[in-house]
Parts: sequence; C-alpha cells; structure tokens
Amino acid sequence: MEDRGVRRWGLLRFALLLVALIVTIGAGFWFLSTTVKSQFRGPDPITVAQASLQGLREQNRLSTFAARYVAVVTSKQSRLGLSAEKTLIMPGMVRYEVDLARLQQKSLSWDAANRRLTVLLPPLEVIGPDVDLDGIREYSEGGLLMRFTDVETQLDAANRKAGQQELIRQARGPMPVKLAKEATRRAIERSFAMPLKAAGLDARVGVFFPDERPSEDWDRSRRPEDVLANRY
Repeated sequence: MEDRGVRRWGLLRFALLLVALIVTIGAGFWFLSTTVKSQFRGPDPITVAQASLQGLREQNRLSTFAARYVAVVTSKQSRLGLSAEKTLIMPGMVRYEVDLARLQQKSLSWDAANRRLTVLLPPLEVIGPDVDLDGIREYSEGGLLMRFTDVETQLDAANRKAGQQELIRQARGPMPVKLAKEATRRAIERSFAMPLKAAGLDARVGVFFPDERPSEDWDRSRRPEDVLANRY
C-alpha cells in the first residue's frame, strides 16, 4: 500500500511538471508571435503623430505668412468758416500666426481604415500692423486753420487710428487669409507627414481650421484615444 501511494504521488508530480512545462512553452510561443506580429505591423501611427504634436506645441507660435499693405486715409475739420484736411499714406506689415501651444491630443484624429490623419488647428490670428514709420507720407490743405488751432493734432490722431484700422481690414480680406491658411496648412502637413513617412507609414494628412469642415472622406476619422485599444 505504501509503495502504491508513493507511485501515485510520483505520477501526480510528473503530471504537474508536464502541465507547467506545456504552459511555459505556450506562453513563450504567444510572446514570440505577439512580438513578430508587432514587428511586421510596423510603427504605431498614433505614437508618431503624438510625438509630432508635442514638437509643434513646443514651438509655441507658427508664422508662415506675412504681407505688406498700404492704407490711404483722409480726415477733415471745419471751424470758423475755414476747413483743413490731411491725407495719410501709411504702409505696414501684418503677420499671420497660429498659437501651436493650444494644440491638444483631441486636435488629432486617426482614420485607421483609410490611413488618414486629421489635424484641427486653432484659429488663424492677424498680428500687427507693424507700421513702416519711414514710409509714411502726409499731404495737407488748410494750413491757416492748422496754424492757429489744434486741428492738425486732431487730424493726425484720426488718420493714425483710421490707417491702422484700414491695414487690418485689408489683412483680413478673403484672398490674403486664404493664402495665409494655405501656407500654414502646408507647413503643418509636412510636420506630420515627414515623420510618418520616415517611420515607413503610408498615411495622408489633412489640416483644417475651426471655420472649415473636413470633406466627407475625412469625417469618418476617430480621435487617438478612441483607437488606442484597437489601432488597426
């Protein structure tokens, strides 16, 4: 009886060791297959895109377009039956910028099925104008009234204010804003597309501003956090 119990215990130990060995081998094959699958799948586009996003945020502000405008404004004053007017020609530069620090993870959307990355930018900002003081020209009429009153000071103040407003009005016109957006769009597209391409990923990048709606092909994209668990 004792010998039979020893034999049973020995067989049980052998069976347990065999099961442990099978589990260990199975775990090894699972790990190997997962690693190989990951290597064949290639780099993760979400990780690459998020690294590009962080790099852009560290730049703080992006200015890819600037334009020079010229404002021509005239102010008039009448007193005591006399009149005076001054015309101001004011050139100035305006920059178009995007505050990249406002970019967030939710600014990116990845469409895994179509391999498309959508980037939503903050609004385009018009910065300036930087008035070219050396380029200012003035023309006046009614010197008598300006000589004996403070009319000239008032005309100058009115012209400076109107001139700056006119420069901003021109800068916000449809055509310069369109050109500025396109320049910014190309710069941001390169900032994401080049790292993706360097990582061996064939992906398209679309960049949009808040006042733009992506085309129907881009509407199916999802946020990165929505695909982290199932990226493909």
